Amino acid sequence: MTQKAIVLLSGGLDSATTLAIAGAAGFACHCLSFDYGQRHRAELAAAARVAAALGAVEHRVLKLDLAQFGGSALTDTAIDVPVAGVQPGIPVTYVPARNTIMLSLALAWAEVLGARAIFVGVNAVDYSGYPDCRPEYIAAFEAMANLATKAGVEGQRLAIHAPLIDLPKADIIRRGAALGVDYGLTVSCYQADDDGRACGVCDSCRLRREGFAAAGVADPTRYR
Repeated sequence: MTQKAIVLLSGGLDSATTLAIAGAAGFACHCLSFDYGQRHRAELAAAARVAAALGAVEHRVLKLDLAQFGGSALTDTAIDVPVAGVQPGIPVTYVPARNTIMLSLALAWAEVLGARAIFVGVNAVDYSGYPDCRPEYIAAFEAMANLATKAGVEGQRLAIHAPLIDLPKADIIRRGAALGVDYGLTVSCYQADDDGRACGVCDSCRLRREGFAAAGVADPTRYR
């Protein structure tokens, strides 16, 4: 039988590539996105497009309201998204505990489906310095998942796959292009407008544009 996998799908470049990798590896992909109060909600429409284009078995969107906590430029409109270029340290676009929350919910769905794999598109090379994108974090979460679940206790080990974690953005783009990812469907901008057009100056836009240039691949991003 085909193995099932949960794929966290934001609608951005990295998660789209991760979905393509999981599909190419033979997994039946169940995609999970989150409406968590983010200002860049156009990414949810992008996630639906990507899931359909890459043949996901299903795509669900869970609604959370992390905007009630705020604490991030992505969930609190009183905090400006930085546009001066990628700086050292953890930026204000870090959403407290976001990956832990999302991976935990993916873990719950994986148990229900009998999936033994969760795919997440975190990257620790060309990224914004988020602590929950590092290899040691993924390893720790996988260990916790196998301690905290019925499946893990009963010997049905679950793996957290982060296939992009040590790849430069250019290599991610080359990998996805080889797998047929249409990056024109994706939205990466932290403050994309309702039509999904990118600002071109936030950290995510800068990393994305530099990645396409380094990969020698035409950038299909629509800019405002």
